[in-house]
Amino acid sequence: MLEIIQGIMNLGAVVMLPIVMTILGLIFNMKLGRALKAGLMVGIGFKGLQLVIGLLMETVEPAIQYYKGLETSGFTTVDVGWAAMGASSWSVPFAAPAILLIVIINTILVVTKKTKVLNVDIWNYIHFLIPGTLAYALSGSAAIGLAVTVGLSIINLFIAEKIAPHWIAYYGLEGTTCTTFSFISFTYPFGVLINKIIDRIPGLKDVDISLETVSEKFGFFGDTAIIGLIVGLFLGFLTKQSWQIVMIMGIGIAAVLVLLPKMVSVMMEGLSAVGTGAQNFMKKKVGEDSELYIGMDIALGLGDPTAITTTVILIPLAILYAFLIPNMSYFPVGLLTVIVYIVPLLAMASNGNLLRTLISSAIFLLIVEICANIFAPEATAMMHATGVTVEGTVTDGFFGFNLANIIISLIHSIIG
Repeated sequence: MLEIIQGIMNLGAVVMLPIVMTILGLIFNMKLGRALKAGLMVGIGFKGLQLVIGLLMETVEPAIQYYKGLETSGFTTVDVGWAAMGASSWSVPFAAPAILLIVIINTILVVTKKTKVLNVDIWNYIHFLIPGTLAYALSGSAAIGLAVTVGLSIINLFIAEKIAPHWIAYYGLEGTTCTTFSFISFTYPFGVLINKIIDRIPGLKDVDISLETVSEKFGFFGDTAIIGLIVGLFLGFLTKQSWQIVMIMGIGIAAVLVLLPKMVSVMMEGLSAVGTGAQNFMKKKVGEDSELYIGMDIALGLGDPTAITTTVILIPLAILYAFLIPNMSYFPVGLLTVIVYIVPLLAMASNGNLLRTLISSAIFLLIVEICANIFAPEATAMMHATGVTVEGTVTDGFFGFNLANIIISLIHSIIG
């Protein structure tokens, strides 16, 4: 069973999203042709997102390589990266039943009107499975691991429903919500908290630097493409690249800022059709007051210019923290590829205010690195429990931005 599920997952979102969305469209009484077109547009848009994010990572790769060169022998813990951490969690004995239970329970909760969220973001089930695997590794009980995994998936639905109005209002993604657990359960509430604190600081609370206001005030130099060019050039100069690479980085970041929103709009063309079908179906079957949100990947928020601009600025800051945090044992190179996913909900919490997003992101990133460093023993124990061979001590950003991982690791470190 696990091999079948892993085989399906290995197809990836680009293949599975059109299939899932087409099936949902048919369930919601859409005509086959319309359902298939909607599914294809969702898949095409997601592929476009992947390509543009790939362009972003390719563009900043020279900067990452520059920072890798700063690594010293003092960093004894290996940053294995989220992909290795996620892949290892699939080897635990309860992985297959957990996924099936998550889908079944979500369906039952929607039908019984206990939740308005239908989570189709199956590729991010690792956000539940990794904490479940950690609990299993530290307790030795598969039952506890399964309970944690499924329990978090249920909690996730209610959090996703709570943030849905804010998600729709900020991103304009009607009929959807974000169900990427780590970021809706920790990152977004943290951003809201920081903004409440800023609201109490005289002077700072009145500063509103959004890319829209910058564009209005600075005209040509406030254009999204120009801002991307300036940010890319700055990162290139900061990391001492050749003038050719500096130019490539400038154009690359500019391209990302322009193309990401367009890819999201392509994806939304399909999602809107399915969403409309879902709303009509729910009203007919369950009642006029019924509403359904389709739970999607955080990737839908990556088109936000404030988030991308902040991401590029945070890359050198992440490295600086590695040299400033006391007793820091790992060099956060793997974390650099995750920052782009951390920032969107902080931008949403700040309502696009660039200064507030930068402040909340900088503080959150510091917390992530500190926690990933402190809980490296728990991360290593988890990897060993999955049968993955690792040498020495390892860690990953999941132990800093996944609240469940932090709580489980904290409990373990206190009670042993």
